[in-house]
Amino acid sequence: MNSDNDLQIAGDLLEVPHLLQTPREHPSTVAEFVGLARAIAADRSQWAHLVQYDATSRWYHRLRTGPGYEVWLLSWVPGQGSGLHDHGRSSGVLTVLEGTLTERTERGTRALGAGAQRVFAPGYVHEVVNDALEPAVSLHVYYPGLTEMPIYSACTARESYDDADAVTA
Repeated sequence: MNSDNDLQIAGDLLEVPHLLQTPREHPSTVAEFVGLARAIAADRSQWAHLVQYDATSRWYHRLRTGPGYEVWLLSWVPGQGSGLHDHGRSSGVLTVLEGTLTERTERGTRALGAGAQRVFAPGYVHEVVNDALEPAVSLHVYYPGLTEMPIYSACTARESYDDADAVTA
């Protein structure tokens, strides 16, 4: 029986640039939106000089737009949070650039350190909070662009949780 897997046979495709597809100018799949977020995260020159911190509310800046999508940069000082919410009809990718954020869902609580990503579909209900002692910075990609962000109480959210799911990228 042959136990070689594709990676052992072909090697790491990311190490063989000629085997990769030419990147599109604008993403159109979940994987491409995740890749866009990772590329921006890796290039601090695109975002680090823009970050500001606001003690009274979360700071945010629209970093980029494309056909049907938006990229937002957010900063979170200790104690700041989003409240329990969803993103209406938008799907998204949340990437932590610096610090640690805590995501709370009906399924539990998860600490997201620098480099962590969450992918979510429309209707995904969660709360994001900076429970740490240091500021945090995150990047958010929404498709289609974010037009609503309904806020929930713990009671009204239970009905929405059943329809939402998320995948760790």
